[in-house]
Amino acid sequence: MTSRHIRTFLLGLAALLPVWALAHTGLDGGAHHARGFVAGLLHPLTGADHLGAMLSVGLWSALTARRLWVTPLAFVSMLLVGALIGLAGLRLPAVEPMIAASLLVLGLLVATRTHAPAALAAALVGLFAMFHGVAHGSELVGDASIWPTLAGMLLCTAALHVTGLGLGLALRSRSPWWPRLAGGAVTTLGGALLLQLT
Repeated sequence: MTSRHIRTFLLGLAALLPVWALAHTGLDGGAHHARGFVAGLLHPLTGADHLGAMLSVGLWSALTARRLWVTPLAFVSMLLVGALIGLAGLRLPAVEPMIAASLLVLGLLVATRTHAPAALAAALVGLFAMFHGVAHGSELVGDASIWPTLAGMLLCTAALHVTGLGLGLALRSRSPWWPRLAGGAVTTLGGALLLQLT
């Protein structure tokens, strides 16, 4: 990936921030949360909260971790756990603020290239993923196509982590400003979501 491609990608992300700030399912009552495998597969691509979080997990892992798979695996696993919690009808406090906070924190971790022990990184990412999962599991309660929707969402989540890893590996040997810009964009999105919740 050339620096021109990276620059174009990051500028495109920044240009979409105003639209994405309105995309989170918790802010629109889940109106765009369609059902079925294909809908689940596409959903993380239409929700800025998930897209930003998933790409950031891959980016952070590629930029700082020795074992690249630890944090992405923690996110996917705890996303499923959170969805099952939501499907069971259990409520967690401050789901929406925690989702916005996940973007703020993950964006800062990418921007600063902060190193963390694998267990701590997995626990932090897993905690955030659980809140993302609860939000979507709650929306699927009583739907006949729960499992295909969840399967699609988990598959897309893993694919976005791999995309983030690839982007992070490409940025690792380049100017430190690229990760700062990418992390800053995600942090800005988290701030915009938090502002919408106040």
